[in-house]
Amino acid sequence: MLASGGDRKQAEPSNGMENLRVLHPGDLDQVATVYHDAVISQAKGLYSKAQIAAWANHAHTSNAVREALHRGYGLASCAANDPNLIEAFGVLDPLQRLSLLYCRGRASRQGRGRQILQSLEIHAWKQGCRQLHTEASQLSKPLLLHLGWQIDAEETVIFAGESFTRWRMIKELNQLQEIGRDG
Repeated sequence: MLASGGDRKQAEPSNGMENLRVLHPGDLDQVATVYHDAVISQAKGLYSKAQIAAWANHAHTSNAVREALHRGYGLASCAANDPNLIEAFGVLDPLQRLSLLYCRGRASRQGRGRQILQSLEIHAWKQGCRQLHTEASQLSKPLLLHLGWQIDAEETVIFAGESFTRWRMIKELNQLQEIGRDG
């Protein structure tokens, strides 16, 4: 569950990442902005202009992101000089599903996605989850593979009127046993 109202406590465990914090529903506007920026700034060359337009506007035109923030558990990676400025975020919704993982273009390739994923995995483990699953885009698939996720299946879906190829992926959390026991 997300922290409520103005609670901006640190993610647990922080793993030395002072710029990670728990997301709350009041972060919707920033989350939607990061989502849009991530798609617009990083999807060129991987997706058509029509696909990018459909995908980038989804956070503003759908209730899916709002609902994930209300139901799920999310973490934000914030700017070093402004702990209220979200640069990247990830959400588990439900606990065993990575439903969102986005990073602004200017903040990509800084390890933020890795930090968020590893902290979300630890959180899921501590809640009793032993396997995560997701539907990965061409943007997130390389990072997930690098972090030990495996492809379960490739699928084609219609999203906002456009056809997209994505990958259902899974990750066993049994390697987190020692972390979960120690933390």
